[in-house]
Amino acid sequence: MTNKQKAYLALCATSFIWGSTWVASKIAVTKVPGLQISAIRQLLAGLVFIIFFKLKGEPWPKLHQLRSLLLVAFFLLIFANGLSTWSIKYVSSGLGALIGALFPLFVVIIEMIFFRTKVKLLTFLGLFLGIGGIAFVFYDSAFHHQTDDYIFGVVLGLIATLSWSIGTIMVARKKMNMNPYYGMGWQMVMSAPFIAGISFLTGQHIPVAEMPLQAWGGLVYLVLAGSCVAFVCFIYSMKYLPAGIASLYAYINPIVAMLIGSVLLTEPLTIDLLIGTVITIAGVYLVNHSMKEKSTTVAAEKEM
Repeated sequence: MTNKQKAYLALCATSFIWGSTWVASKIAVTKVPGLQISAIRQLLAGLVFIIFFKLKGEPWPKLHQLRSLLLVAFFLLIFANGLSTWSIKYVSSGLGALIGALFPLFVVIIEMIFFRTKVKLLTFLGLFLGIGGIAFVFYDSAFHHQTDDYIFGVVLGLIATLSWSIGTIMVARKKMNMNPYYGMGWQMVMSAPFIAGISFLTGQHIPVAEMPLQAWGGLVYLVLAGSCVAFVCFIYSMKYLPAGIASLYAYINPIVAMLIGSVLLTEPLTIDLLIGTVITIAGVYLVNHSMKEKSTTVAAEKEM
């Protein structure tokens, strides 16, 4: 088997695992508050990353690097991961994954407003489809059949996605001269106490000794499969496949989450949800495609 064939298998594994982590989170938060699940996951996964890279000879980060990592972790992990894990208690795993897939749209909107980034007509079309698709999914459920908890879960998910987008922009614009995955490990470990503190202040916690086996099973899967195996597969696919193909996982994740959620958790899989999902993913794809074209054009102009 060639490296390229292995890379395609790695891409499939990444898509399946990261899609299924939404279901694992849903299973875990049915027994334990989401903020507590997020705090424990970040601590365990972060330690795995730090130990792995320390064994490979990575140096201890400097104080100024830790400050920068903590600032980014505030958006990427404390708010983004913490709130998205909390939100999944109130919405389906597929819907949580779909909200998470919106982050490229938020990135473009933020850069348009605060950095005066010029965008193409295709980008505006993608934004329109992405927002319209989500509105299509939410409308009937939010305003006719669902409870206030559903609205609360949607709002938490949107805030988490917005926070992830801000953190993504910060990472892109701030270079820290550190292996990004080693840095992610430190972000996870530093964010864990903050998320745990929020869970205590909001009453979103139970004694660790009372956590059921089901919750620990979900956590083990999130740490080992979601945070470790999937990252290795993702790195491998990025190394041997074109970036456009390697990034396809982002469009597959919500579909995987919906299908697995419907089978394991009997979450509803309605025609409105499927149509809205297709529209939303099409919008996200157009935004990503148009911004990549722009980056390519700018790079070519710089070389001329």
